[in-house]
Amino acid sequence: MRHLLFLLALAAYPQATFQTTSQLVVETVSVKDKDGNPITGLTAKDFAITEDGVPQTIKFFEFQELSDAPPAQPTNPRIELLPRLTKTQIAPETPGDFRYRDRRLLALYFDMTAMPQPDQLRALKAAKTFVQSQMTGADLIAIMAYTSGAVQVLQDFTGDRNRALSILETMIVGEDENAPQEADTGAAFGQNDSEFNIFFTDRQLAALQTAATMLGRLQEKKSLVYFASGLRLNGTNNQAQLAATINAAIRSGVSFWPVDARGLMAQAPLGDATRGSVGGIGMYTGAAANAVTANLQRSQDTLWTLAADTGGKALLDSNDLARGITQAQRAITSYYLLGYYTTNPNADGKFRKIKIALTNGQSATLDYRQGYYAGKDYSKFNNADKERQLEDALLQPDPVTDVTIAMEIGYFQLNRAEYFVPIAVKIPARELGNARVDFIGEVKDEFGITVSNVRDKVDIKRGTTNRPIEYDSGFTLLPGKYKIKFLARDAESGRMGTFATEFVIPNLNKEEKRIPLSSVVLSSQRIDLKDAIYTVGKDKSQFSPLVQDGMKLIPSVTRVFSKQKDMYVYLQAYQQGTDELQPLTAYITFYKEESKAFETTPITITEAQPNRLRTMPIKFQIPLEKLSPGEYTCQVTVLDATRKKAAFWRAPLFLIP
Repeated sequence: MRHLLFLLALAAYPQATFQTTSQLVVETVSVKDKDGNPITGLTAKDFAITEDGVPQTIKFFEFQELSDAPPAQPTNPRIELLPRLTKTQIAPETPGDFRYRDRRLLALYFDMTAMPQPDQLRALKAAKTFVQSQMTGADLIAIMAYTSGAVQVLQDFTGDRNRALSILETMIVGEDENAPQEADTGAAFGQNDSEFNIFFTDRQLAALQTAATMLGRLQEKKSLVYFASGLRLNGTNNQAQLAATINAAIRSGVSFWPVDARGLMAQAPLGDATRGSVGGIGMYTGAAANAVTANLQRSQDTLWTLAADTGGKALLDSNDLARGITQAQRAITSYYLLGYYTTNPNADGKFRKIKIALTNGQSATLDYRQGYYAGKDYSKFNNADKERQLEDALLQPDPVTDVTIAMEIGYFQLNRAEYFVPIAVKIPARELGNARVDFIGEVKDEFGITVSNVRDKVDIKRGTTNRPIEYDSGFTLLPGKYKIKFLARDAESGRMGTFATEFVIPNLNKEEKRIPLSSVVLSSQRIDLKDAIYTVGKDKSQFSPLVQDGMKLIPSVTRVFSKQKDMYVYLQAYQQGTDELQPLTAYITFYKEESKAFETTPITITEAQPNRLRTMPIKFQIPLEKLSPGEYTCQVTVLDATRKKAAFWRAPLFLIP
């Protein structure tokens, strides 16, 4: 009766809603003795955990005991091909769901875009070998593939070997090889413009990041076995995405175990029969052979980095590809799950260091995640918080890749001391909504001192253009080594993207053996200066060599050109310190697979700007309609016949219909 009266009285008052938020941090801890054997029988009282030096209270404790007993042989020796039911996510655990307790989680990830068909067959057969003869009763495997611009979950975690074998066999046979191929719309990872698909290293790393994030929805230890034919970074252009992928794996409790599907290679010093031999003096001096070896080494260095930074191990130069899976299998032994609600409620995105120790005085080796990055809640930010978010994102080492950013950096000599450094930033149009975009960037020298910065806000109106958003600025710098970090943020949603790289401004005053040249700008459009969108610093445009006669040359950041448009090429040569100006000869050559596909008519440059540098502009306008679509190497050649000097510049480009 009293309970009923209490409810009636409570109903007479306005209903109150209480809300609280808390963040559960889960750590997987492997405890081993001096002989490397797991230590069992520990309780939550035997562990002490701190976050940034602050003691935390363990609220969740569980022991995962993994058995290595092999399962029975498959009941159906004949493998039946089952249709691949593609999913977009790994099924998360629901409260009270203990399907993965005492199980070892192994995800087999096949990067089909990075493996030719022979390597794909080797990788898939290695996976079949593991499932048939090396998979234990404690193992659950998931099969994931990156193809057609998206990460596909072909099989969620399962212990059904027949099911796993059928999926792998389907991948080998090629179930839908005769199906019409859909165009890559770039829907995954926000890269929805075709020109961004050309530079697919970031997409490969972003796909790997997506897979790690999927697995992060499970609290147990996870190992991702990554099959690929190497993964080579394009200089420093992919460093931001590489760091983001590694950090996502650490946050998700995922260790990468890359497997080089090429196996043990004994290639010829100058390459095999799949490509033509290189020419020039390099084949006699050993430079060509060294380049082949260096390319191979670089393609494996990234695999090694992915493994080393996430607690895994790369399998390189081995024909037993199944050993890469067994290494990941044996690395996960019995472990403890510790969960606590962090006492730090700040969603500041900063790194929080975790330390776990035993309190019982027992001598043991503990293996666990050393920390994590806190999240950010943009919807609750005020103006001060949003400003601080930009500053933190610019300062923190963890890059942000929600928005895809491509950048091109050039240099043009202004005088004997200074260089004008134009930067061109390109963002896919559909990645940003109808909102204001904040741009912020800074340039630091090799000692970490900020020498220049830029800050701007631009209104983006949906539907005004389907072209990628072009934003350009410029700095005046001295010769030297620099680091640039550039960030763009959608002011409506808070989505951000970071571009970070190192670059060098050479001292052209010391160039004696070759013709001093500026950077080379490739472009497909020239527009009126007043129509140049998102150009920062109109007063700086008077120094920019890309602005001539009221027209602005728009650099092609991604170097993708259409046959329907002409290609513009612009660079500068300098003849400072000479009494008499010497004519220069310049021409451009297009190579396709080491064969000359097209060459412009040589032009002679005899005029120079009236300055002390004797600046000689070199311009080309090249029709592309006669060239077939595909990938080319563009070479710019400048010759000084009088002084017997030359200069060369090369870069890849892609031609589309």
